[in-house]
Amino acid sequence: MSNYHIKHLEEYYQVYRKSVRNPENFWEEIAEEHFVWRKRWNNVLRWDFTKPEVTWYEGAQLNITENCIDRHLRTRGDKTAILFEPNDPNEQAEHISYQQLYERVNQFANVLKEQGIAKGDRVCIYLPMIPELAISVLACARIGAIHSVVFAGFSSTALATRINDSDCKMVITADGSFRGPKTIDLKSIVDEGLEECPCVETVLVAKRTHATIPMKEGRDKWLQPLLDSADTQCEPEIMNAEDPLFILYTSGSTGKPKGMVHTNAGYMVYTAFTFKNAFQYREDDVYWCTADIGWITGHSYIVYGPLANGATTILFEGVPNYPDWGRFWEVVEKHKVNQFYTAPTAIRALAKENLDFVEKYNLSSLKVLGTVGEPINDEAWHWYDSNIGKKKCPIIDTWWQTETGGIMISPIPYATPTKPTYATLPFPGIQPALMDENGQEIKGNQVDGRLCIKFPWPSMARTIWGNHERYRDTYFSAYKNMYFTGDGALRDEVGYYRITGRVDDVIIVSGHNLGTAPIEDSINEHPAVAESAIVGFPHDIKGNALYGYVILKETGESRDHTNLRIEINQIITEHIGPIAKLDKIQFTRGLPKTRSGKIMRRILRKIAAKDTSNLGDTSTLLNPEVVQDIIDNAL
Repeated sequence: MSNYHIKHLEEYYQVYRKSVRNPENFWEEIAEEHFVWRKRWNNVLRWDFTKPEVTWYEGAQLNITENCIDRHLRTRGDKTAILFEPNDPNEQAEHISYQQLYERVNQFANVLKEQGIAKGDRVCIYLPMIPELAISVLACARIGAIHSVVFAGFSSTALATRINDSDCKMVITADGSFRGPKTIDLKSIVDEGLEECPCVETVLVAKRTHATIPMKEGRDKWLQPLLDSADTQCEPEIMNAEDPLFILYTSGSTGKPKGMVHTNAGYMVYTAFTFKNAFQYREDDVYWCTADIGWITGHSYIVYGPLANGATTILFEGVPNYPDWGRFWEVVEKHKVNQFYTAPTAIRALAKENLDFVEKYNLSSLKVLGTVGEPINDEAWHWYDSNIGKKKCPIIDTWWQTETGGIMISPIPYATPTKPTYATLPFPGIQPALMDENGQEIKGNQVDGRLCIKFPWPSMARTIWGNHERYRDTYFSAYKNMYFTGDGALRDEVGYYRITGRVDDVIIVSGHNLGTAPIEDSINEHPAVAESAIVGFPHDIKGNALYGYVILKETGESRDHTNLRIEINQIITEHIGPIAKLDKIQFTRGLPKTRSGKIMRRILRKIAAKDTSNLGDTSTLLNPEVVQDIIDNAL
């Protein structure tokens, strides 16, 4: 069926029209012809955005690992499924074939069962980018346990919050991790977090750094000996289409992180379909996404999407600048990478360095370049195009979210003409709408508004774990019968979309969504702090950096502000993680507020960006005089 692999623009429009005219038929055909089902569905789609309830492939039964592993064994058993590239370039890369992956996933699945994990149990995975991370994810899916991967850069507090929210029975971690020249003691972070987590019964520990670490009697177990004695056969648990596959936490603009729940069938179909088309993957290609599996990009486009297509996917432990800024390109040359998917932050950082780091490597294997995490700016786009793609590789600027499960708006390489800074056209089956302040859809082109989606797609998150009401309020209450993305967008004269940024209090820093509320809550715990407000400001490398306005309880000059700044960032690191540290902290005697007490972040954003020419009418503020004071003392 040509539907599954779009090759030129005319075909894209044909497929897109078909997908919108009759979505059920479209997604039924794709599901029918490209996957292995234990039982067929009796209904493709049932939905009601007012509740919101969405059900895809109702009545179907499957196991996603059969689709990602077992079905490839006959024709691709010896093909590399996962290519592990370690942090240290002198350490041997590891090729894990589909047959080996099958055996290792089954062994891990059997260990989980022996340790009392059953279908529906939640397992928290806090691992570095080593093969055990991908294997443990698949092992959970094999037996129907729900995995919750937490990025191994999060603090013990952030880890504990996520473990408790979904009541995880087990944590899988490692003795430590390598990150560039640094060694990180992961196990002590876990130990600290678990002091607050009565639900955890077992901790499995993989060896990576071979550091000497404390092991808690009765709770902690070394992983390898258990794997060594486990059987390589494990019957896959038969799952219903709508059974949860995983929970993944994302920052909210308020309060605690939201555990987005993704289910088995729809997520599989959509990630496989989008992977195949977004990257134009061909049988012998080597594909590399530089993300961490701790984020949705890693779930969908390192693990599930590629493996469902029988692809070779690279798992990279390192960082772009170790041992030097040529590391990405050394890996591209070494493994003859065909598709390369990274974040604009990484591209901006690489673009600042000497071009010699790029030019000493042969990048001729590259066919498609992708970006993810935030819209790519013009300058970075052109640098990527000229120096990495040599103007021969289309750049796909992909827009999507943890909540959407898969790529939503993106060029299809060699089919969609690209345009710098534009995510271009919606994927087949995706029906975007731009909405105005009054909740009306804005028709036509050359318009901008708030980006919504008006029809369900298979990989959308079904709920927030344990809090369906919050799911409804966050995504479905702003516009009737629409999924609200939280992003603004504009549509140009040909219908291309450009994402203009968050319209809520979430700031994208280095591709990570950071809610302002949790950061402010952390700062406000400092005994010297009365109140704080966080905004983003433009940053050459990170895209946005964080600027904090802080009111102290006592505004004496006696206090050493240098130490105070260090202490504030220390608190943020402990509560959330180093990714949320503030680049600038301005101490101020007040914050601009409306008469109802709402902080006017718009004004604070402009001051942080050094753009004070037009602050709008400040006379209606409760305390207009504070604005000039903040401007005078801005950093």
